[in-house]
Amino acid sequence: MNYNNFTSIDNWKKWLWTTVRFVLILGLSFIILYPILQKISTAFKHKSDLYSPNVIWIPENFSIDNFKEVTRVMDYWGTLWNTVSLSSITTILTVISCALAGYGFARLRFKGSNLLFGGVILTILVPPTTILIPIYMNLKDFTLMGIIPLITGKSVNLLDSYWPFILTSITGNSLKAGLYIFIFRQFFRGIPKEIEEAAYIDGAGIGKTFTRIMIPNALPAVITTTLFSFVWQWNDSFYTTTYLTSSKVMSTQLSSLPYNLAIRLEDDTSGVDPFYLSMVQDTGILLSILPLIIIYLFVQRYFVESIERTGIVG
Repeated sequence: MNYNNFTSIDNWKKWLWTTVRFVLILGLSFIILYPILQKISTAFKHKSDLYSPNVIWIPENFSIDNFKEVTRVMDYWGTLWNTVSLSSITTILTVISCALAGYGFARLRFKGSNLLFGGVILTILVPPTTILIPIYMNLKDFTLMGIIPLITGKSVNLLDSYWPFILTSITGNSLKAGLYIFIFRQFFRGIPKEIEEAAYIDGAGIGKTFTRIMIPNALPAVITTTLFSFVWQWNDSFYTTTYLTSSKVMSTQLSSLPYNLAIRLEDDTSGVDPFYLSMVQDTGILLSILPLIIIYLFVQRYFVESIERTGIVG
């Protein structure tokens, strides 16, 4: 076989791999974008378009009535503020606590550290429903190891407030905290020890080394865990519906949107159309993920870079 034959085979393989890769990327993009495009199309439809056989993607009667209805029923702007504040507070506290825990497991060797880290990995594997009841009861009758009843004479009910999220975030037990600790540990282990030793020689202690040396070098891990924590808290409905019973946040308002809309429509004596409820629900979903899409558009470059560097170091 001569050189030209080898060249043609190599070109054929490259062409085949390019085609396969293009088909895979196109298919994955379609799977990801199809629900979003469908909800965008549905959100701008008028109620009359639901029963038109000619309407599939492009509405015959463009309307923003669905957005007005969702904004009114969900109290969207107030709900948006509550969700942003809750997600921001838990994200900041979670990143700080998980970074400290990850640094301790990576650099500060002590007796039983491997056993404790095994417990951290176990929190990733164990379903949250298995520990929900004891956590719920502890937060309902919060005593702070008996100190609060000793002072006030009774326990404190922390439910229906931000305190359950704050306390779990400070102690590194928030949503997906085990994964964040693992990410920080792996990243800190990849940083050369010579950097720390040079800081110790210059007179820096553990705290100063952590804040001045390790955290600036762990910026990719910080960005990754910050975005993950914010998005997961934003979309969380399990802990939110458990700890918050009356506060308006995006996940609870979105889940109760069809029910609240049905009540309003019954009061208006206009009947309850299940297809219309579904259309408004799709509009609510679109409005709930819109802030996350806007955030991603601004930070996507940093997020992709942080994911790549975290994977390389880990």
